[in-house]
Amino acid sequence: MTADIQHYLRPGLLQLESLPPLSLYVHLPWCLKKCPYCDFNSHEIRGENVVRWATAGAPEPEAVPSALAGPPEQRYIDALMADLEAALPLVWGRTVHSIFIGGGTPSLFSPAAIDRLISDIRARLRLEAECEITLEANPGTFEKDRFRAYRGAGVTRLSVGVQSFNDQHLKAIGRVHDSAQALAAVEEAASAFETFNLDLMYALPGQTMAELDQDLTTALALKPPHISIYHLTIEPNTYFAKFPPRLPEDDKAYAMLDRITERTGAAGMNRYEVSAYAQPGHGCYHNTNYWQFGDYLGIGAGAHSKLSFAHRIVRQVRFREPNSYMQNALAGNAVAQDNEVARADLPFEYMLNALRLRDGFELQQFSQRTGLAITAIQKGLDAAERKGLISRDFVRVRPTERGFDFLSDLQELFLADG
Repeated sequence: MTADIQHYLRPGLLQLESLPPLSLYVHLPWCLKKCPYCDFNSHEIRGENVVRWATAGAPEPEAVPSALAGPPEQRYIDALMADLEAALPLVWGRTVHSIFIGGGTPSLFSPAAIDRLISDIRARLRLEAECEITLEANPGTFEKDRFRAYRGAGVTRLSVGVQSFNDQHLKAIGRVHDSAQALAAVEEAASAFETFNLDLMYALPGQTMAELDQDLTTALALKPPHISIYHLTIEPNTYFAKFPPRLPEDDKAYAMLDRITERTGAAGMNRYEVSAYAQPGHGCYHNTNYWQFGDYLGIGAGAHSKLSFAHRIVRQVRFREPNSYMQNALAGNAVAQDNEVARADLPFEYMLNALRLRDGFELQQFSQRTGLAITAIQKGLDAAERKGLISRDFVRVRPTERGFDFLSDLQELFLADG
């Protein structure tokens, strides 16, 4: 089913003068093992291939039955390209500024498969000359020179899911790698890529401040240009939701965040987003486009899209289960949900993203990205300023330190019924 572009271009309530930058998200849904805290659309690979990846001295790929050697790379990429081709009318003529290949564990896909994926995307979309292409990688799928091969395939930025350098904590949160693998993976990423991201988590089960400090010391010694640091939270429909671990108290978690901000700052890293710290010039463009309410086309199992047209903003979701996704995408119908964002919901959707940024947003950009007048957020801005959660002038709105610390309270001021 080819997308009917006229359906999206018909008259509507919004009036967007121009379209925002466009990014592409590609979801590769398989993992070696589902982490107990993970609520992403990820699916375990089952069978002997897990032995191949997760044990030392694993057999060569040809020694493993082909059906069990990993994800169904070629069929899945065929489905991704069918999905992309069906969506092309919705983004025709637009330039893609960034690509993010996320998961799951995209580094389960071979460099040859990633090379084919990026080449096939280039054949169908106009990419900006300096297009940022990020690939998520986990140390549990690390093999020597593998990251360098991804660089050769066209990846420009690697995001390494370390989470911790402490073996006890890695085991507690169900990671398949150990600290030695994590160190080796980050060192290889640093030698292969000018820009890479190191993913860490804090407020882990039983974690002390001294152990957090040790993780930070190890991470900062590796000189990553970018670190993303997330508080471990218990999400619904996860193993941890059914069997919750004992996590540090809120006061201790706040103190940990203060320590993270202090130490990354001392290392020359700027906290440009609530969970992201970067050396100058190394912020993640793709994620920044999300936070600035830019557009993104999402392809792959369970992928989400947000696309703007002259008179409306639309969100789409692809079929979630990988086999169902492949079957539907190859039949030309990968989209499971397609909804227009209600005009009343746009202020909250915009502020949910933009207030995550240290520099906030320009008032003019709010109108450009939502098609609404500033009056749509005036009440919320007034309340936020009274509470000391934002600072503003006639050009820009920024969250204060207090606003950053109580971000969800700040964002809630812009709910439609608020």
